[in-house]
Amino acid sequence: MIIPAFDIINHQVVRLYQGNYCKKTCYDIDLYNYLNEYHKKGVKIIHLVDLDGAQNSSKRQLQFFKDIISYKIISLQIGGGIRTEEDINTLLMLGAKRVVIGSVAIEKKNIVKKWLNTYGADSIVLALDVHVNKDNHKKIAINGWQKTTDISLEEILNFFSDTGLKHVLCTDISRDGTLSGPNIKLYQEICQNFNNIHFQASGGISTYHDISLLKNIGVKSIIIGRSLLEGQITIQEALKCWQNG
Repeated sequence: MIIPAFDIINHQVVRLYQGNYCKKTCYDIDLYNYLNEYHKKGVKIIHLVDLDGAQNSSKRQLQFFKDIISYKIISLQIGGGIRTEEDINTLLMLGAKRVVIGSVAIEKKNIVKKWLNTYGADSIVLALDVHVNKDNHKKIAINGWQKTTDISLEEILNFFSDTGLKHVLCTDISRDGTLSGPNIKLYQEICQNFNNIHFQASGGISTYHDISLLKNIGVKSIIIGRSLLEGQITIQEALKCWQNG
């Protein structure tokens, strides 16, 4: 599945380079029109990130997301600053299909395990950002990538395995926003070793060949942001490429 991604700051679509708020590109687009067009072309779900909320939970753009959801065009998975059960309840009650949980899945993993059991595996996506070193050790990064932990990706996936964990958005942070291509080796390994999980690949996707490679190694969804916004690939061709493998 192709999942277009939009990062939002102050109601505006932006992209950050390597997660850096100081390296921000703004896009003068009408998000409602984009969602409508994507829906017409066959997109099933959109990935939205509240970058204001991720940086400061008191600045979450709830009214904006409420307005987007009320438009009722297309299903949404929403992330950014989701740290409490109240946050999850709020977004699901607004009508989000899934909520995306990041750093708190590492910092409070036992609590997140309870959330998965409470809300079900279809309602929660774990966003796991990794730094892959030269020895192929996949260490989890948290707090907007400001801190690399000693916890491995495999350790976290194993920890949540008994919850029926289904959706994991995995990003190689060295590739995000770079259009340099995805880390094929990373996704190949995790798809083989955790074949019960539906992995969403994110970071660096910039060509139709990238899409074909990721689908063929078992990735269930591909998050595409900058390359769609900047016209490097089109949604029509991306969807066709996914369907044709």
